[in-house]
Amino acid sequence: MLFNSLGFLFAFLPVAYLVFWHLTGKTARYVWLAISGYAFYSFWNYKFCALMFFSTAVSYLAGLGLLRWQDPRRRQLCVVLPVATDLALLGFFKYANFMVANLNEISPWLGGHSMLPFLNIVLPVGISFYTFHTITYMIDGYRGVITPTRNFFEFAAYVSLFPQLVAGPIVRFRQIEQDIERIDRADRAAHRNIGWSFFVIGMIKKVLLADTIAAVIDPAFARYAELSTVSAWLCLLSYAYQLYFDFSGYSDMAVGLGYLFGLRLPQNFDSPYRATDIADFWRRWHISLSAFFRDYVYIPLGGNRGSRLLTSRNLLVTMVLCGLWHGANWTFVLWGGYHGLLLVLHHRISGAWARLSLWTRRVGTFGLWVLGLTLFRSTSVHMAGALLGAMFSWQLGAGIVGADVLVAMLVLSAALAHFGPNTFEMRHQWSPSWAAGFAALFAGCLFVLYGSRPSPYLYFQF
Repeated sequence: MLFNSLGFLFAFLPVAYLVFWHLTGKTARYVWLAISGYAFYSFWNYKFCALMFFSTAVSYLAGLGLLRWQDPRRRQLCVVLPVATDLALLGFFKYANFMVANLNEISPWLGGHSMLPFLNIVLPVGISFYTFHTITYMIDGYRGVITPTRNFFEFAAYVSLFPQLVAGPIVRFRQIEQDIERIDRADRAAHRNIGWSFFVIGMIKKVLLADTIAAVIDPAFARYAELSTVSAWLCLLSYAYQLYFDFSGYSDMAVGLGYLFGLRLPQNFDSPYRATDIADFWRRWHISLSAFFRDYVYIPLGGNRGSRLLTSRNLLVTMVLCGLWHGANWTFVLWGGYHGLLLVLHHRISGAWARLSLWTRRVGTFGLWVLGLTLFRSTSVHMAGALLGAMFSWQLGAGIVGADVLVAMLVLSAALAHFGPNTFEMRHQWSPSWAAGFAALFAGCLFVLYGSRPSPYLYFQF
């Protein structure tokens, strides 16, 4: 079930919302949030509800162990074994066939003559995200950042919270716990207004901007070997805006849904295309994921506390893992390595870079991001090479069907992404007079959705 589907908007959401606010007491609301989360997830594949429940139960028991034992060795086991279990499940479903493919590739070089069979595996939707939720809970409990809960329904609601279940943002347990604690003291009307505003803005980004761009560039990318230089650049630039509006649109909708239920989910995008360097970009793009890799990978590796060489190693390892998290493909590994190298380079030349003009730094940072998207968008290293070749060889080739629409969308998207306020900036300027405008735009989105099949969000595949 998608946020931009009529079934969600007119059936699931009204029921979930009305029942939630009819209930009193924290536990009753936790139970309903958990039921809603599992019901929402079952629309994707009900069989994987058992997998999410297993991961939830293991992590919950780990939290109880942390509450019970003070012995350091036992506490370490309470975290290491469950985290390893969660990562093993993620690794099996997401990377098993990737490993099989690579072993089959190198087998002839090692004298092997038989090929390993591929496994019949379906990647559970959202497993990358809810696994990170359980991991943050256990590690934060071990570090003393949070006190693990004894209420199973509270933890189950946190893991299965449907606004952020399948594509983030990655929420820390203490954020949900604090919001539920003070939910009866919150300004419900203000939360409802802000929530619907966020939701409608997110739907506009997804339905009217991202999907319109996708309708033109997806067929063009399918013919990547035939693209001319101009067409290749148009496609990559347009994809940069499609990806931004698609994912930030989903994040806005998730945050908006959170507000409707009295929960303040974290900001996930902060105008990343206004970034002035690559480090600034990663502080603005997919903020919750960047924070996860910073707090649970980069800093434990040593961060920037060691020598320049060790700092470079830590950056590269962190970004390669970030790339691999996005997908089981060498293109994502190389994409992560590319950004790791950019961050290493930034640490070396940050002083000289800072002396450049503001717009030189912004355009340069955006250009580096777009170049990296040749890897991110490609389904193979060969495709990435072909796109780069088309972009820099000044070759003639196929044009783009609907190029006039694409150019218009490119101009509009650039104006909004580089110069317009982001959703969180607009939140502080919200006025009741906006309601009519939002209602009209929402009606426009419904008109587009009516009679068509809603397209999934790009980050659902991760």
